[in-house]
Amino acid sequence: MPTPVVAIFGPTGVGKTAVALSLADLLRGRGEDPVAISADALQVYRGLETLTGVATAEEQARLEHRLLSFVPVTEGFSVGTYMPLAHAEIDRAVAAGRRPIVVGGTGLYLRAALAELSMRKAGPQEESELWSDATRHPTLLCGLLMERRALYAAIEARVDAMVAAGAEHEVRAAEAEGPSRTARKALGFDELLRGDIDAMKQRSRNYARR
Repeated sequence: MPTPVVAIFGPTGVGKTAVALSLADLLRGRGEDPVAISADALQVYRGLETLTGVATAEEQARLEHRLLSFVPVTEGFSVGTYMPLAHAEIDRAVAAGRRPIVVGGTGLYLRAALAELSMRKAGPQEESELWSDATRHPTLLCGLLMERRALYAAIEARVDAMVAAGAEHEVRAAEAEGPSRTARKALGFDELLRGDIDAMKQRSRNYARR
């Protein structure tokens, strides 16, 4: 039986990276060789690692991560560009006998990583038909939940840690380069340009409720 892909998803701040790291430790204890594949639309941007919550160097030393920090902030990026890259990474891992752990950001990118997403335009009544329920590989879906009050506290602590780690400097450096419309969608980008940390926290909480 093929080794299933594991997909970890959940709201921002819930701790998806931490769960992926713990899972990787368990899998290695069973003799497996896991690799994480990001399904985050904004973690692709080089230079916004702190703002977008990219796994730290220490975390990446514990578990290899793919599809992180490879797109200049000046360039646009879309799910249509992402999908073949994710499919190639997953296929490569499976062919090598490795366990792919897809770590989700947006639901759209997670779907694109796991299944075939149609790029054709469609009306609202057809949107549910734009991707196949059948994943390309056997897949174990792991959704993470957290009580709302605890999640909001985690989000606030996460934002404080990002600011302390230099997220505002990242944003100002990206602004000087001329960021793409896609890069500017990163949670907190515009808020940090204004120096409004409270607004960044509020936007992050709102995003987590979606």
